[in-house]
Amino acid sequence: MIIPVCSISDPAVAPYTSLTEAQLRAGYEAGESIFIAESPKVIRTALDAGYSPLSLMCERKHIEGDAADIIARCPDIPVYTASRELLAGITGYKLTRGVLCAMRRRKLPTVAEICRNARRIAVIHGVTDTTNIGAIFRSAAALGIDGIILSNDSCDPLNRRAIRVSMGTVFQIPWTWSPDPVARLKSEGFKSIAMALTDESIPLDSPELADEPRLAIILGTEGDGLPCRVIADCDFTVRIPMAHGVDSLNVAAASAVAFWQLR
Repeated sequence: MIIPVCSISDPAVAPYTSLTEAQLRAGYEAGESIFIAESPKVIRTALDAGYSPLSLMCERKHIEGDAADIIARCPDIPVYTASRELLAGITGYKLTRGVLCAMRRRKLPTVAEICRNARRIAVIHGVTDTTNIGAIFRSAAALGIDGIILSNDSCDPLNRRAIRVSMGTVFQIPWTWSPDPVARLKSEGFKSIAMALTDESIPLDSPELADEPRLAIILGTEGDGLPCRVIADCDFTVRIPMAHGVDSLNVAAASAVAFWQLR
């Protein structure tokens, strides 16, 4: 069903316009937590991963263009249409591929389920920047990481910007939350690596790391890094060797280097 929208105050499109990420996650309707996926490529990836769509919003030209195959796959959902200017007002920027989709969240796997056949796990600890979250997920999916565990104070991977930056890889790699991921992964038989600059740090290319059968790579915030207690709980503290007096990389860049080296 095609439904034209003329105002961002239309209550029918509240999930796209007026609800915060926290409200979407808590549940727009009773018991129904949702998220917004953006761009046809990302929406297709979510559908392929089994996520259920609730509605679509796009420019009219995309109904028979970029969104046509998505609409054909989801014939029973409402399709709200709006001008490019209105969509820009909703998202805060011009969309190059003006298609948005509200989707139901799914039950997350347990830590044990993610670890069952895994050799390399990434742990995102206290990272709250949505761009970094999306970039870490993209690198993890591309470079052979088997799953991701996030501490409870990290950013939601199903944040709209995180999804967009990840190019939909948040739907392709298993992930879940844990209040104490290092201890939890130790109970699953993983040795843990704290990515941190300390006097005890060993180089990332140390042979003893590559020889470990099950490794958890712990990544912290950009400014403060990992808490001292987390570093103390890890089996190794690891640094990326640097040149020209550079002491550190952005956490997303550092994650890609670590994932590649330890894959």
